[in-house]
This record gives sequence, structure tokens and C-alpha cells, in this order.
Amino acid sequence: MFSDGVLIPSELARRAEHLGLAGIGITDHGDSSNIDFVVPRIVGVAIDLNRFMTIKVIPGIELTHVPPPMIAECAKRARNLGARIIIVHGETIAEPVAPGTNRAAIDAGVNILAHPGLISMEEVLMAKEKGILLEITARKGHSLTNGHVAKLAVEAGAKLVINTDTHAPSDLITREQALKIVLGAGLSEADFEMMRQNASAFL
Repeated sequence: MFSDGVLIPSELARRAEHLGLAGIGITDHGDSSNIDFVVPRIVGVAIDLNRFMTIKVIPGIELTHVPPPMIAECAKRARNLGARIIIVHGETIAEPVAPGTNRAAIDAGVNILAHPGLISMEEVLMAKEKGILLEITARKGHSLTNGHVAKLAVEAGAKLVINTDTHAPSDLITREQALKIVLGAGLSEADFEMMRQNASAFL
């Protein structure tokens, strides 16, 4: 299986464009079995779509359930193949993600640590030091620890980003919905604007 997404990149980008989004990262699930297949194709379609659409499509990968000792090498391979956003599927409490995944992702210097679950303050401080974005997510299940992630990030001064983890059309959200999710995590409108700035750095 190379994807659990419902939409092909063209439709995903168009639906996001229709919602008024300035950019979208397309980051399908990856591990050592498919990085060399997935990344070049996402890079290729991003180049094509960016020629004809107003939305900016950024190619990437989400390293998912990769054993922690393999994360750094997988991230390096993905970057070498042209991925501009490297995300690691963090230690969400909704799935049996291997312990040590958050730490390995941070050590590897990935761009975003997604749904990091009950991440420790030590790990949050390490993420801050490396400039790694921690995710506040709209995804059910993963979002259960948004408040914990937000609280520690604010205390540590770590950077955050709002993300949808979109698999289907109904997962895409508007700016207004994103703001509500951020406020629901105990953050402020100022935090939301900063998160938007953090995301815009990829454009």
C-alpha cells in the first residue's frame, strides 16, 4: 500500500485552493519500502501543479511507524529525492507508535513532528533548539493531546504549526476552523497567527 489518501494530488490541491489556502504540503506515508517511489512522484506533480495553480504545492513525506533507529536515514533519503517537508508520525496516543520515535525525529532534524502525543518537556526543548515545528492537529484521535503539546510548547518557546492530516475531502479545513482548533488547544489568536507564519516559511 502506497497511500491511504482518498484524493490524488491534483484534486487535493484544487480543493485546498478552492478553500482559499495559499499553500499545501502533500506528504504521503512513507518508510524504506516506498520512499524512492513516493517522493519523486510527489515532487513531479508539485512541479506540474505549481505551473498552473495559484496555490503553492510543497512536496514531502510523512515517515510513519518507522523504527526509531531508521528515521534519520529515511529522512536523509527523502531529502535527497527532493522532499521539501519531512514529517514524522509522532507518538500519538491513538496508535501504538514505537517509544523513542519523537526523540529520533528530533535528532534527525525533520521539519515537523506530527501529533507527538504526551511529548516530554525535554523533547520540546530539543525541538525548539533545532527549530522543529510541533503539530497542533485537526485529526480526530491525534488531537486528544493538543492541549498538552500546546502547553509545553508555550512554556518552552517552541514553534507550533496547525495541520489537518488530510486523508479525505472532509478533512480539509478553513482558516476559521483552524483558528477554532487552536483556541480549543488553549492557545491565542496571536499564537494562531504565529503558527500561520511558521507554515508560510515553506512557501
